[in-house]
Amino acid sequence: MKNKGAKFSFLGALLFFFTIATAVSVSILVFVRVREQTDNIGVIAVVVLLVVLFFSVLYTLIDVLRRTLMVDKPAEEILRATERIARGDFSVRLAPSNRLADYDAYDRIKENVNIMAAELGKTEMLGNDFIANFSHEIKTPLAVIRNYAAALQSDTLDEATRKEYLRTLLTATDRLSALVTNVLRLNKLENRKILPQNQSFRLDEQLAETALLFENLMEKKRITLSCELAELTVFSAPELLEIVWNNLLSNAVKFTNEGGRVGVTLRADGKNAVVTVWDDGCGIAPETGARLFDKFYQGDTSHASEGNGLGLALVKKIIDMLGGEITVSSKPSEGSAFTIVLKSVVTEESRA
Repeated sequence: MKNKGAKFSFLGALLFFFTIATAVSVSILVFVRVREQTDNIGVIAVVVLLVVLFFSVLYTLIDVLRRTLMVDKPAEEILRATERIARGDFSVRLAPSNRLADYDAYDRIKENVNIMAAELGKTEMLGNDFIANFSHEIKTPLAVIRNYAAALQSDTLDEATRKEYLRTLLTATDRLSALVTNVLRLNKLENRKILPQNQSFRLDEQLAETALLFENLMEKKRITLSCELAELTVFSAPELLEIVWNNLLSNAVKFTNEGGRVGVTLRADGKNAVVTVWDDGCGIAPETGARLFDKFYQGDTSHASEGNGLGLALVKKIIDMLGGEITVSSKPSEGSAFTIVLKSVVTEESRA
């Protein structure tokens, strides 16, 4: 594109040169012809002046027409489009004046305006969806809190029922707290208010410690935990990765039936650390997998009360921020495996 812009500027300079050269050449030619007809300096001066004025007016009109068609018109078109975007109309699309191969600077600006409008429209839609989903998610625990708090005011409740209502209230407040925490985390990550604080640490130890946090839940569901962890020292962001492992293991336990299996593996692939969190639970349908990392999306609504659809969105955002990759392998009723590749983080200490 830059080369095309440079070629256009050279052509414009060349046309300007020929314009001036033509005017000067014609003026000299007229001067010579008039000089052959008369020696009167005054007449010669007037004729030459009239020729110069004629060409000046002609070229001025041509330049005005050129500027109107090639400068003012596209500039005005772009100005109107940006004013519409500023008012919140992101449906604006500008048509280029030339073919793609002959794009000038204005065509490239129009193309950029179209891209900007499309991205802003997408952002607005995501923002509206986020607000709608957040409002929906926050209503459920608030309704539970209100209803059970009202029920607790009754003097006829026995102690066992009262304790059950209190446990329900605590569960609802925990869910509400987790929702707010995850929303704030996502907001900070997306606005780069949380930046990776990299340091050297044993990734295998962090994974083992995180898995132990789910020991009681696994015992209740009689889930067998399998860990195959290579001893790896990595240079990455431990606080952010802890969020990743917590979310993946929480999902694995949540979606695994009683008596099932959950596993975590860690291996080195060159200087990359490869972590896989797998389970033999309900699995994921292909249509669900396509939206798995969307905010508030929950493919299995039977477990909706146990989460808020933000966990995997957080995981994806963190892995992207760390320059890694996350992939999902799953089949319905056969379980799921989330594989994360942390690129170039394995330190030489691991190889010693």
